[in-house]
Amino acid sequence: MNTQVLEAHQQEVAARVIAEEEANRPHLVVALSGAHAYGFPSPDSDLDLKAVHVEPTDKLLGLLRSSASPTRMEVIDGVEIDYTSNEIHPVLLGVLQGNGNYIERILGPLQLHIDPDLASLRPLVAEALSRRIFRHYVGFATSQLRAWETGGRTSAKKLLYVLRTALTGAHALRTGEIVTDVTALLDLYGFSAARELIEAKRAGEKSALSPEASARWAEQISRAFTTLEAAHDRAVLPEEPRNQDDLNAWLLALRKARL
Repeated sequence: MNTQVLEAHQQEVAARVIAEEEANRPHLVVALSGAHAYGFPSPDSDLDLKAVHVEPTDKLLGLLRSSASPTRMEVIDGVEIDYTSNEIHPVLLGVLQGNGNYIERILGPLQLHIDPDLASLRPLVAEALSRRIFRHYVGFATSQLRAWETGGRTSAKKLLYVLRTALTGAHALRTGEIVTDVTALLDLYGFSAARELIEAKRAGEKSALSPEASARWAEQISRAFTTLEAAHDRAVLPEEPRNQDDLNAWLLALRKARL
């Protein structure tokens, strides 16, 4: 379990939740998302657990199926949990369409639970990366920018979500590498000044920017989108995935092995 960004109590709660959910469905991976994965957790940040599970093949063939996307939101011993899991079939379809949410679960660095079958899937997903991811990252960054603006342009968290999304997308397009921790990308893409936002956010989830900082970033944030668009124009990734058949073969083998 990769728990290097979690405190001991958070690790214990995360392990407990994963074990309880594993009893309900076999996970291929459970990844840490949200502020902890993005490089700006605060003491009151929730544990955002994003999972991929594999439905038993006999259930897929039978009449009754489990919920496609089980969720769990609760506070356990003072730790807020936000758990979501998606079945491997729609996840792989999403990967082919450039869904960064699913791609980050499989290729991201902070994975708290890993099934042995993930090892053979990761290189296939990396090979399936295409310029289609641009639509996901620019869309989510745009929605977060609107949320920041409609909220009065004061939230450090929402502004960091804009930067994180845009820079993760830009880096993936330029290099084919998934980096979710924005602190590893700020200097590389000319956003060193954003460390003031991280410092503010780490003080608390609802940390507000000063009027001066808000005005300054209102002028600068468009550069994140320019960076993302430029990365799309110079992307090393193909226009479309080239290994759909390989992913299909992997899934068929997995289904047969779990019949």
